[in-house]
Amino acid sequence: MSSTTERRKRKAYLLSQIQQQRLDLTASRRDWLEVTRSYDRGWNTFLSLRSWALVGSSVMAIWSVRHPSMLVRWARRGFGAWSAWRLVKSTLRQQQLRS
Repeated sequence: MSSTTERRKRKAYLLSQIQQQRLDLTASRRDWLEVTRSYDRGWNTFLSLRSWALVGSSVMAIWSVRHPSMLVRWARRGFGAWSAWRLVKSTLRQQQLRS
């Protein structure tokens, strides 16, 4: 008889522990969703704008075929901005190493 009561007590203890863990997980999930709400909203906005980006890139492709000089001009500007960014980044990295 004592082993049966011990098993019942153990089972009740384990079930209460499982219930507490479920409550903890629910609370953690709620906290996690609250913290990441802004990221989720941004991601959903990005996904909703994806179709517009597809349309815009198609229009730009057609435009660049009709006006290739503009494409070359913007490619040079983009390459210049990228080079400037690399220069600034390497300069900042060197300044941090000197400090």
